[in-house]
Amino acid sequence: MSSNPLRFNLPSITEREWAYVRQSLESRHLSGDGGFTHKVHAWLKDHTQSPHALLVHSCTAALEMSALLCDLKSGDEVIMPSFTFVSTANAVVLRGAQPVFVDIRPDTLNIDENKIAAAITPKTKAIFVVHYAGVACEMDSILALAQRHNLKVVEDAAQGLMAKYKGKALGAIGDLGCISFHETKNLVSGEGGSLLIRNPELALRAEILREKGTNRSQFFRGQVDKYTWVDVGSSYLPSDLLAALLMAQLERAEEITAKRLKVWDLYHRELISLERYGVRRPFIPSHCEHNAHMYYVITNSLDERTQLIQFLKEQKIQAPFHYVPLHTSPAGRRFSRAHGQLTHTEQLADRLLRLPLHAELEAADQSRIIQAVHDFYQQAAQS
Repeated sequence: MSSNPLRFNLPSITEREWAYVRQSLESRHLSGDGGFTHKVHAWLKDHTQSPHALLVHSCTAALEMSALLCDLKSGDEVIMPSFTFVSTANAVVLRGAQPVFVDIRPDTLNIDENKIAAAITPKTKAIFVVHYAGVACEMDSILALAQRHNLKVVEDAAQGLMAKYKGKALGAIGDLGCISFHETKNLVSGEGGSLLIRNPELALRAEILREKGTNRSQFFRGQVDKYTWVDVGSSYLPSDLLAALLMAQLERAEEITAKRLKVWDLYHRELISLERYGVRRPFIPSHCEHNAHMYYVITNSLDERTQLIQFLKEQKIQAPFHYVPLHTSPAGRRFSRAHGQLTHTEQLADRLLRLPLHAELEAADQSRIIQAVHDFYQQAAQS
């Protein structure tokens, strides 16, 4: 059996990526909003059917811009899951507002839409949903609830590009959508993200926030005769060099997604027998189209997961766990509050284990991973 280390993630890079990066270097336009950035904007609008898309330097930046566009301020509250990356909450805290955590569904690990209403107070200004593992939250009921209470809905779709909810692209359903192109995502630029916006007025302001609070973009379009400082903002633009790398990835989006889905499907078929040991596999609702961002298993206990991670490590297989619930962290206890018991959040976070999944994963290597997981449980059953 091969003993080469198997990485959890490996970006798919071809000659196209090298060629576009070379073109960007040869253009001598390496700062933001160059030719490749404009191409990325066009691709995103076309493929998500979002009327407005802006490339930014990270999904964190997109979330921070979303918090600004929601006009969050001290004393405001934003409902979100605790089972998410820290950027979702940080964006709110940076505006002086308070994250209010509610529990997740035990099947999809997304925010439980049935627990949101009870967490709404007169201070609530927005709902930040997180599409975990590229599987959509129940957006119809969340949007209906938000409309009744005049709340904005921000989609943290960091893991969601190329995934859909009832035929609609994740990130393009709520008021604002945040996508990541970090190296660990399906389509990458190393670091990078995008903000999708439905409302034209919010889109105009987003453009200003992204350009350090200036109307510079309007100036370059000839809409104003000079540009100046008109709002708060920061430098959220990525280099066009990164946009070049990303454009090559986006043009290969169907290919990369198909390869990832093939890996995901094989895991799902070959690991079904783990259910006899009480192990759970991912659940995909019939109205959701996922993008094979992640394949995880849910073990029976924290101790079992710890032992499985160690067992796979000894086989040179990198298989990490995921989020530590934010409400249990030092900063979470300081800046946020939980609404009700977060039982599923705490229990599932302790038991979830992610397996290597990327477009470059060879069939033989995946078989090695699958066999190792089976070996662990067979040995455990015999001991």
